Amino acid sequence: MMLTTASFFNHTMKNTYNLRSIAAQAITQVLEQGQSLSTVIPELQQRVSDKDKALLQELCFGVMRVLPQLEWFITQLMAKPLKGKQRIFHYLIMVGLYQLIYTRIPEHAALAETVNGAINLKRPQLKGLINGVLRQFQRQQQELIERENNHASQYLHPQWLLERIQKSYPENWQNIVDANNQKPPMWLRVNQRYHTVNEYFTLLEEANIEAALDADHPYAIRLLSPCPVNCLPGFDQGWVTIQDRSAQGCAALLNPCNEESILDLCAAPGGKTTHILEIAPKSKVLAIDIDEQRLKRVKENLQRLNLYAVVKAGDGRFPHEWAAGEQFDRILLDAPCSATGVIRRHPDIKWLRRNEDIDQLVTLQSEILDAIWPYLKKSGTLVYATCSILPQENNEQIKAFLERHSDAVLSSETGSQEKPGTQIIPEIAGGDGFFYARITKQ
Repeated sequence: MMLTTASFFNHTMKNTYNLRSIAAQAITQVLEQGQSLSTVIPELQQRVSDKDKALLQELCFGVMRVLPQLEWFITQLMAKPLKGKQRIFHYLIMVGLYQLIYTRIPEHAALAETVNGAINLKRPQLKGLINGVLRQFQRQQQELIERENNHASQYLHPQWLLERIQKSYPENWQNIVDANNQKPPMWLRVNQRYHTVNEYFTLLEEANIEAALDADHPYAIRLLSPCPVNCLPGFDQGWVTIQDRSAQGCAALLNPCNEESILDLCAAPGGKTTHILEIAPKSKVLAIDIDEQRLKRVKENLQRLNLYAVVKAGDGRFPHEWAAGEQFDRILLDAPCSATGVIRRHPDIKWLRRNEDIDQLVTLQSEILDAIWPYLKKSGTLVYATCSILPQENNEQIKAFLERHSDAVLSSETGSQEKPGTQIIPEIAGGDGFFYARITKQ
């Protein structure tokens, strides 16, 4: 019987943990049990030393990023795949392959630690198999990589998603796929209650942190290499927040004002909630999210930035349950979506999402839009946003909404009636994929 999460951790805590076996366990939880890395990794990182936290994340996210490639290599190296009770060792071999191809870990160390993972997972009899597969890869690495370059797995996306991207972006689909397959850039949002962007850029220079300004985004700075948040000047004091450049556009487009009543719907983890309050600290913000666990992050972010909002759990389809009849001057709806614009940040999305999910999400988005529209005051502003690049969730969704509501008027700064909204596609050194539409009520 495969180790349960509890029994696995009981075992590893009694013995010196093996980081590769923990990574294999995380990958198993994602690919076999449908959990997300953003849920699995924080819990696992509590069980490793501080120096190993980043490596655990790198191994898990890295395997998810290049999963089809690793699967193809294993099919070339093994006559029969490991299944059932032994599936976790399939993922342990993947962790070993990823280290050999993509990290600077010395090969002897990567091999030894990966092979020893079988001991921590209570299958020492599989050490020989794992060692043999990895050593065979070492011998054939150049040949296998050359052959794999001509294989469909090179795109590192499931076929259904690749086809959707190709259909939606026939001219530049390959650029999007390439951007999705990169490690994401680290963007900062400067809290201008403390410093201007230029002032904070100077602080980064003084701390020997290389960065670049972005003329098109008034709050954004891109780090040339990611760094721990505790190295950022004034992070604990709220001087800066980690937030992608594209996501920063939501609050700027909403243009909140002091004394206004503002709804941030689907607010977790709170990046946009806090941005609204940085721009308009005297506004009255209600932050709603359906996930009570993720609302803890909203409260933590508000506390770090010394900001206040009312935070409640609630379903966007049923505002009568949490709005108490109140109407809002402005509403920001960061709608539940496929997250196809942030794959480089969450590569497990490619393997957790299914083609049939898209129609279900489109229905959910339209239900939330229709439900909250009556809660926007006359002359009020609603910003609809997603971190998706699929037209069904974005401009097609908004076009249908405008046709259903004669009192909804699209702002000219976000597209046209024929193709409403602003679509951003992911760029290697730019922002994530994102969509915005700004609508006012006549």
